Amino acid sequence: MPGTAQAADPSAPGAHRVTKPSDLAKPSDLAKPGTSPFKTFTSGAHKSTRKGASAVAAAEGAALGNPDLEVALSATNTGAHSLQLEANVTSADASLEVSVSWGDGSAVERFTASGSTFLMPTHDYAEVGEYTIKVGVNDAANKAYVENELVVVTTGSEFTPHEPMRLLDTREGFRAPKAKVAPYTSARVQAGGYGMIPADVQAVVLNVTVTNTTSAGHITAYGSGGERPNASNINFEAGQTVPNLVVVPVGEDGSVDLYNSGWESVDLIADITGYFKQSAASGYTPVAPARFVDTREGIGTVKGQVPGQTSFGTQISGLRGVPQGVKAVALNVTVTGPKEAGHLIVYPSGGRIPVASNVNFTAGQTVANSVIVPVGPDGSINIRNSSWAGADVVVDVVGYYSPDSTGAYMPLWPMRWLDTRNPEGTISEIRGSIPGRGYLPVPFFSGEPAVTAYVLNTTVTNTAGAGFLSVAPDPNSPEQYEKGTALPPARPGASALNWTKGRTVANLVQATSGPHAVVDFWNQGWEKADLVVDISGYYENPLPQS
Repeated sequence: MPGTAQAADPSAPGAHRVTKPSDLAKPSDLAKPGTSPFKTFTSGAHKSTRKGASAVAAAEGAALGNPDLEVALSATNTGAHSLQLEANVTSADASLEVSVSWGDGSAVERFTASGSTFLMPTHDYAEVGEYTIKVGVNDAANKAYVENELVVVTTGSEFTPHEPMRLLDTREGFRAPKAKVAPYTSARVQAGGYGMIPADVQAVVLNVTVTNTTSAGHITAYGSGGERPNASNINFEAGQTVPNLVVVPVGEDGSVDLYNSGWESVDLIADITGYFKQSAASGYTPVAPARFVDTREGIGTVKGQVPGQTSFGTQISGLRGVPQGVKAVALNVTVTGPKEAGHLIVYPSGGRIPVASNVNFTAGQTVANSVIVPVGPDGSINIRNSSWAGADVVVDVVGYYSPDSTGAYMPLWPMRWLDTRNPEGTISEIRGSIPGRGYLPVPFFSGEPAVTAYVLNTTVTNTAGAGFLSVAPDPNSPEQYEKGTALPPARPGASALNWTKGRTVANLVQATSGPHAVVDFWNQGWEKADLVVDISGYYENPLPQS
């Protein structure tokens, strides 16, 4: 299948179905009980200390003014960068000034109070990380001043790219027994603390490949030690080798479980390309999908198939909205028209060819996979065709990671957002296949302007013909769809995954939220298809300062 859509045409009747905004979930509603990333930090009133003249008087045993003056602190995360502070002041009946220093160099906030009081200020940090909040309470009339402090950590995580590196290969017995993963069991991938990967990572980016399959099934990736979610990451059939990118939170021990739901044993391979930590690194900026490479057209490289066992480089930084200085780039990479079976390897320029793979294919197959890859020092990446014959390659950029970007990753327990086959138990509750050449507008987090993108695993199934899926933000709001005033969106040109008749195909999509948190899923084929969407996280910017 070509990687671009045909000229825009009207969407099929019945393709526009949308959930009411009042029915939509908030990010804070979606965490599995006991797994919420939002934490509460406390510092009891007994930790209040007297400062200045008040401290001298206490040390000398002199009578103290306002002797019961103290402040208890509690702070709770409310977003990737934000938190709400609770300051509970105990005091005699006196005029007080309460000061709050947030620990990030921003202006000190001051409040006036009389006697015991309870304050609930909020704050949004420009950068994720650890901060020390200091709250002072001054009673000038009684020459009393106390201070308490509280160490907090923002919830959001930022990305650090890692040179592609193999973490698991059951075929070779690499970091696992040399044996297939039995049906209805899991292989555990230890990531945190391995090699140069920090022990305290929050989530990892893995390219997971299933191979040597003898029956159909799917693989689910999730944090070790947790309950297996109602979600899937890779769908496979007998005899297939299928990769997919996963962005997955780790368990408490820094590991990820890969569960085999098939009827027979399979081999599993996992390669890491980066990780997320709750400290300043590189934030995420989504972009409208832009074509950087198409060897069929000579875009981004020479025109013509990439010969077997060769690599080519293409510039990323400084082109088509991607600035200089980015550390990694989010791609959708498609191989089409390959002469023989093989795989593609995507890696940073200037680096060695890693023992890893990104897109696996057979002769004549068109297949896509998401890739997050470090960018080389010159702002470019390399793509290698590992087969022994030529293949065409298409690369679309969907976002980038940069120290200047502020989009922090927020993990969610993987859950089913959409299943057009059976909406029971899903968030959106939308039913019905997507008609050929039609699109399905799906609302996500309404009323959350700081959320910029969603981490989704999209699966197309019950395919009545060949086609490809495009994913793009919708310019209309849910209310416009409800009122029948929505304008037809432009048909996108980039592809997220490709399929043939009767196949079930999955791919990770980092979907831009757009102006109204509505994402369009376009069936670019001519026959109907069902769609399943699982969500495992989102990216959130700091709220604009008023």
